[in-house]
Amino acid sequence: MQVYLDNSATTQPFPRVVAVMREAMETGWHNPSALYKPAMEAEKRVEAARTDCLKAVNAQGQRMHFTSGGTEADNLAIIGHLRTVKQPGRVLILSVEHPAVLACEDEIRRLGHQVEKIPVTPQGVADLTWLEGALDERVRMICCMQVNNESGAIQPLAEIARLRDARCPAAAIHVDGVQGFLRIPLDFKALRIQSYAFSGHKIHGPKGVGGLIFQRDFRVSPLLFGGGQEDGLRSGTENTPGILGLGEAVRAYPREAPEEMMANKRLLWSLIRQRIPGACLNGPEMDDAACAPHILNVSLPPVRSQTMLFALEGDGIYVSSGSACASRKQKLSGVLMAMGLPAERIDSALRFSLCPGLTEEEMTYTADRLAAHWALLSRFVRR
Repeated sequence: MQVYLDNSATTQPFPRVVAVMREAMETGWHNPSALYKPAMEAEKRVEAARTDCLKAVNAQGQRMHFTSGGTEADNLAIIGHLRTVKQPGRVLILSVEHPAVLACEDEIRRLGHQVEKIPVTPQGVADLTWLEGALDERVRMICCMQVNNESGAIQPLAEIARLRDARCPAAAIHVDGVQGFLRIPLDFKALRIQSYAFSGHKIHGPKGVGGLIFQRDFRVSPLLFGGGQEDGLRSGTENTPGILGLGEAVRAYPREAPEEMMANKRLLWSLIRQRIPGACLNGPEMDDAACAPHILNVSLPPVRSQTMLFALEGDGIYVSSGSACASRKQKLSGVLMAMGLPAERIDSALRFSLCPGLTEEEMTYTADRLAAHWALLSRFVRR
């Protein structure tokens, strides 16, 4: 049996997505910016994909531009907006953000702004008490992800927006929605956030395409310059196959997926806890409103995560120890460190990230193999 449980790193494209992209490359390959009929047909399909992405988060009537993925969308929202802010101020960034956001820090400082990190609770959720005390009229932007890619903690965006409205209403809120889009409900209009980034390959669409949704009055300066596509904010010939694949992934994503994934997550954690003494949950409890349905992070001390990863791979089970963007750097997880977890617990952490279509049999097989490996490997760990 093969069980793929690293869907926060990337997902297998839906068959419908592959078919749409193949057709786009074989017959619908014309440049959407051209004026003849086949090109205008391609443009219509691109605009239909844009409309479907906006509808997915109740953002009809707002703006959306296609990007090369979540990283570019985050950079465009953060750096692109702060380049338009004339008066330097403070930028608050959640301490457990993805590198696509955290790595903007140096450029933000070069633009003259002060960067401060929003701490998190031991469950990985933004510390609202700290945030309330930190907000003032000098805050220019707040960056807070929708769902953490390692702990599966859903961030309290509504509460953050409420605090912003009360204390610094002119500040923009940018949300990295790469791990939340379609898996966690989000109402863009009701939240009153300014921008929202997402990626195609996390929702069974293609790699190399994503999007930035933002309010019509949100000021953004382009990062790329050229032919003026996407209203001048994202120059470059449109990635038509990728965009159509993204649109098809949005249409194909099952509405029942969150409930299905949550049931499998509960089952997997229950089986692990029963079979492995000392197993620890890293992130919100199963019944917590902050618990995302598709990401389970557990520590299995004293067995190191790298050792367990290789053991599971031999059984055809693919998991990770954290963000794929940092997996080759051999460092302790910055997310789990920010949550205040001890080094031994971090060093034995595994992330299981789920997708639609997984079965109870696969969850049971995974837990069984984990328990068997743990029983053997824990005997050979140096004390």
